[in-house]
Amino acid sequence: MKKPLSNKVAEKPLMYETENDISLSRRAELNALMNLRLADAVDLQMQMKQAHWNVKGPSFIALHELFDKVAEAVEGYVDTIAERIVQLGGIAEGTVRVSALRSRLAEYPLQIAEGTAHVEGVARALSTFGREARGTIEEANALDDADTADVFTEISRGVDQWLWFVEAHSQATK
Repeated sequence: MKKPLSNKVAEKPLMYETENDISLSRRAELNALMNLRLADAVDLQMQMKQAHWNVKGPSFIALHELFDKVAEAVEGYVDTIAERIVQLGGIAEGTVRVSALRSRLAEYPLQIAEGTAHVEGVARALSTFGREARGTIEEANALDDADTADVFTEISRGVDQWLWFVEAHSQATK
């Protein structure tokens, strides 16, 4: 019987041989770490689509289009993270089921409709993902992998920009 997945990383992830000069032990740690971020990114992408599909109200078209653009950007983050995992000889574990079990993002509220509620939900998800990306920068640097740190620096900058675009919809009313 298989053990259920959890937020924990695999003890010994499968690694393929590669000529990459990062040691096997560091590559394994990096891949386990990045698979956690991959889970977050897959979850974030689907949360953005949830908001995109279900937003209602006077700002419908602006938010509908914004949330779709965020989802497209996050799709790029998913691909970038997965490809970095594979570059280091790992297996990108990006299925929806694995992501649901590992994601550190809070569950997106399914029953909301009004634009402001979606702005709050999207902002919370982006903020959490941004925090986790910044933590990954630190961990990648500690593992002497400037390239992975750079990947997450780029992702972090992008997420911060999307968070700004989303939060601008609620900041003027306060």
